[in-house]
Amino acid sequence: MQTMDPLAATPQGALASPAVARNTGPILEVLRAHMPPRGRVLEIAAGSGEHAVAFAAALPGLDWTPSDPSAEARASIAAWAGAAGLPNLQDPLALDVLDPTTWPEGPLQALVCINMIHISPWAATEGLMALAGSRLATGGLLVLYGPYREAEVPLAASNAAFDESLKSRDPSWGLRDRDAVAALAKAGRLALTRRTEMPANNLMLLFRQMAAAPCASNHDAAALP
Repeated sequence: MQTMDPLAATPQGALASPAVARNTGPILEVLRAHMPPRGRVLEIAAGSGEHAVAFAAALPGLDWTPSDPSAEARASIAAWAGAAGLPNLQDPLALDVLDPTTWPEGPLQALVCINMIHISPWAATEGLMALAGSRLATGGLLVLYGPYREAEVPLAASNAAFDESLKSRDPSWGLRDRDAVAALAKAGRLALTRRTEMPANNLMLLFRQMAAAPCASNHDAAALP
């Protein structure tokens, strides 16, 4: 399980994250305002599972499925979920954004990814966008949370230090450029519709799945050069 956050084991076998304790409330506030009232939600890189339990409990109309490629993470998710006993929280999936054979079938009404993009190679972001583009329903929501570089916003000193720390651990990691992420999303018919500033110099970026462009009629196709 990839994380820069120190984790503590609970007596029940779950992992507890101090970062989750700090950011769950602010993230949930945004989710309450923008998530659909009901439908299927897939959480990518769900980590310890604490977010999944908190969000499924607070948004009971949503069918929430957490996922993580790490067996350690899935064990923690299962432990938290077992203790919570929520009917709308599904078993964790062994999903790898780089392996389409592990992706569930769509359509999904929302896809949530918290603190993954900067702690993974760029190929993982490409896989995430391919997953969102192929599984989200038209109008479906992609929610990203984490720190980003922005051309028009000076990089906070804490984020600059965090970026250096990430790259020292793995040169393929690091804060991503928001516009590069948005451009990759756009290629998959996902439009950036909202940027929300969050505590500790993080952002929430919300994308909507656009309808596919209509096919050209025979008459229009004949007129093309």
